[in-house]
Amino acid sequence: MKIAWSPVRQTWQMIRFAADERTVFLSILGISWFWFYGAMFLSQFPGFAATVLGGDEKAVTLLLAVFSLGIALGSLLCERLSGKQVEIGLVPFGSIGLTLFGLDLWWASAGLEAGAAMRPLAELLAEPVVWRILFDLVMLSLCGGFYIVPLYALVQSRSAPSHRSRIIAANNILNSLFMVAAAGLGAGLLAAGASVPQLFLVTALLNAAVAIYIYTLVPEFLLRFIVWLLVHTVYRLRVEGIEQVPEKGGAVIVANHVSFVDALIIMAACRRPIRFVMDHRIFRWPILSFIFRTSRAIPIAPASEDRAMMERAFDEVARALEAGELVGLFPEGKITADGEMSPFRPGIARIVARTPVPVVPMALRGLWGSFFSRKGGAAMTRPFRRGAFSRIELVADAPIEAAEVSPEALYRRVAALRGDRA
Repeated sequence: MKIAWSPVRQTWQMIRFAADERTVFLSILGISWFWFYGAMFLSQFPGFAATVLGGDEKAVTLLLAVFSLGIALGSLLCERLSGKQVEIGLVPFGSIGLTLFGLDLWWASAGLEAGAAMRPLAELLAEPVVWRILFDLVMLSLCGGFYIVPLYALVQSRSAPSHRSRIIAANNILNSLFMVAAAGLGAGLLAAGASVPQLFLVTALLNAAVAIYIYTLVPEFLLRFIVWLLVHTVYRLRVEGIEQVPEKGGAVIVANHVSFVDALIIMAACRRPIRFVMDHRIFRWPILSFIFRTSRAIPIAPASEDRAMMERAFDEVARALEAGELVGLFPEGKITADGEMSPFRPGIARIVARTPVPVVPMALRGLWGSFFSRKGGAAMTRPFRRGAFSRIELVADAPIEAAEVSPEALYRRVAALRGDRA
């Protein structure tokens, strides 16, 4: 590695390394925006405490402590809510909270006007509006933890190992630039006559605009948020063995097919994006179509129905695996109608014969009889058949090398993982 002694040239080189991977670079911009957002709030706490709350230096310390506590709680809860696999689906959740609680902080403090005297902390805490402001700060910073931790994890996990340290350095450089921009904007607005609460309002509105822009550029964030909401509001998901999925490189994931949301559950459990091969009719479903298209699912049809579509699907699977992506497949070819597994079709053998990659067997448990399964007739006709938050499981086993893959062998592995629990 040659080091350029020109700081400007070396800095530009590091930013170029970061920009090579689009999702990583946009995540870095998201992290930098958080530093912008945080700098706008933290830098105004002394003025906010004095001119709005009418407090002394102890009020400033309280605001800083509450903000720091919220970040710590959000970071810890982020791990808890994502099942110890830092889930980027929480990023939109965090950005929504940053906007909503930023707006409420403005609303709560907009009508306040400090007197001439600096009141002691005990007197401030006697006012209900101060507790509302403290609550907003805790929740705002807690949502900041939801927002920032997954982005940092994504930058580290998806950056090339050969350039990772330089990419993190580029992240730090951009963070600093955004913080400088926050200081400039804050100073400019105050000079123009804006109040501190109005600065909070502007920052919250800017956050909403930035969030919409980033999620338009990287729909994976919004997609994982929708999937996370579905899985964690309808079911209680337990995941076992998900570390068997390779951290990088092409691989095929196979599982039994129990319900219409099987692909979403596996997507929610796996840190890496997965491109599922699915029936073209399900692919076009009005509600789920957005998720499937955004995740770049691959529609397929039986040869008897549309051979050209089937061949295009196999070609796309090969391109995805050669590019080092994960491809998901339900080898039964259909959702079970009786809770039992059907024999696996030969398509999986054709896929790995053309592109030799590991195959990771998985089994879904507990979905038979749920709203999205076909137990007792058509799916999605009997809401709350099993109640809310029913327990489901996803179990993964060690990858199988391509040379050892056969439909029969995979069937036996998945059936063993499934046990007697569909």
